[in-house]
Amino acid sequence: MIHRRHFLEGLGGASLALVALGTGVGCRSDRSDRSGVGGTVRSGLSELSVAEIQRRMAAGELTSERLARYHLRRIEQVDRSGPRLNAVIELNPDALAMARALDEERRTRGPRGPLHGVTVLLKDNLATADRMQTTAGSLALSGSVAPRDAFVVARLRAAGAVVLGKTNLSEWANFRGHRSISGWSARGGLTRNPHQLDRSSSGSSSGSGAAVAADLCTVAVGTETDGSIVSPASACGIVGLKPTVGLVSRSGIIPISSSQDTAGPMARTVADAAVLLGAMTGIDPSDPASAGSEPASARHDFTRFLDPNALKGARLGVARNYFGWHRRIDALVETSLAILRAQGAELIDVTGLPGHSTLGDAEHEVMLHEFKAGLNAYLASLGESAPVKSLAEVIAFNERNAERELKFFGQETLLEAQRRGPLTDPRYLEALARCRRWSRQEGIDRVMDRDRLDALVAPTAGPAPAIELLEGDRGLGGSSTHAAVAGYPSITVPAGLIFGLPVGLSFFGRAWTEGRLIGLAHAFETAAQARRTPRFLPSFDERMDG
Repeated sequence: MIHRRHFLEGLGGASLALVALGTGVGCRSDRSDRSGVGGTVRSGLSELSVAEIQRRMAAGELTSERLARYHLRRIEQVDRSGPRLNAVIELNPDALAMARALDEERRTRGPRGPLHGVTVLLKDNLATADRMQTTAGSLALSGSVAPRDAFVVARLRAAGAVVLGKTNLSEWANFRGHRSISGWSARGGLTRNPHQLDRSSSGSSSGSGAAVAADLCTVAVGTETDGSIVSPASACGIVGLKPTVGLVSRSGIIPISSSQDTAGPMARTVADAAVLLGAMTGIDPSDPASAGSEPASARHDFTRFLDPNALKGARLGVARNYFGWHRRIDALVETSLAILRAQGAELIDVTGLPGHSTLGDAEHEVMLHEFKAGLNAYLASLGESAPVKSLAEVIAFNERNAERELKFFGQETLLEAQRRGPLTDPRYLEALARCRRWSRQEGIDRVMDRDRLDALVAPTAGPAPAIELLEGDRGLGGSSTHAAVAGYPSITVPAGLIFGLPVGLSFFGRAWTEGRLIGLAHAFETAAQARRTPRFLPSFDERMDG
């Protein structure tokens, strides 16, 4: 039974009748045209980069309020009607007021930085102390308003970002039960892939990935324990960056695993992801892991690593154990490797990276223990206003409301976690030590030391599989686990299309090497130019080869 949280495989075959599952809740010229899907108006604001937004705002050609109104219209046209992606679970009722205040601040005091007035969507497991809920997609937390912002959210507000709303996700970040459906939550319904609507948006940061790809915001924040940023980013054809655990504070984020959890940026370009990452970092006294990030985050500026020549002379290890999922994926990745060579990289086929079978259930065992401890602590932090006070109460709520919460799959994972002991349990400590050895000393660190590598590269995941409600998540594979279990950084960049479905290329490496990975990914992105704007096709078409 597969029970790892990210289920990189995404989903697996349903028709457009699935549209009914969505709840519906919550070109670059200045001329408008009707090139958008379903007659939606695509203005000169479509797919603007952070840098272009700042240029236009500085020149007086654009305001934050106008940008926010554009994205709110786009959400209405594409997310709630038209293709009905269902990526946004809730809108921020104060978004336009925030945008107007930031416009006034720009006029009177100048911009705070590169995110001033930029629209951002947040995954619905990041606490916000405003008029929005924070629920992880669960009805058990419906109505829960956090007493304080997550540290990351506070950092984004301080940087001048306009928080447009929250994005849908795989409920409890895909850590609830067997045969789970990536992109589905009881509160938010089903998020669909903007490239082909009968395909998975993957998970668990499903809504963040789909929203960025579909231009419902400038950038978005996702979270990952194992694959939950990079997999939906790959499936939706965008950039996703999973930082080193500790570079971005975890306080105020509904948790799974204290040893693997992190928030990270999701964007259409590496440059935009670098800007967003800089705004998210900082030392948080409430998260001891962030203390180790000081050398990496002290300047909060990762754009200085955006070197189009970063591949020249780089030694990259090709993780061949992540090949062989499908001949078309291998062919696409070989084309990407040729681009890396052409840009001056030296490629070394890596041997000895330990296989998943040698890890066994250790990762899952660690997650079960850490989820119980972490969720109980998070719920306690909400005080008396918490709708449920413990994991046990969540389980009981789901049982009472099974017709809504458990209609597609169960809560076996929650039950397993509830049976686990404290974080002093020898079973947990042994599993954690095994994870560290497998991923670090016997894994990434060993092969990088031996072959003197700057980074490792691999296909991120297969193309998005079809949505399958009865059988749950399927797919061809994913490469996130080594970096995830180690707590090390990884970044995925669009590498091309297979039958119209995006596939990403991942770069991953040692702790605190986000800058190096950003440079390598940016250089590849510049040379490959592989991202394509979604077409919102109703279904998979075998004639769309490439």
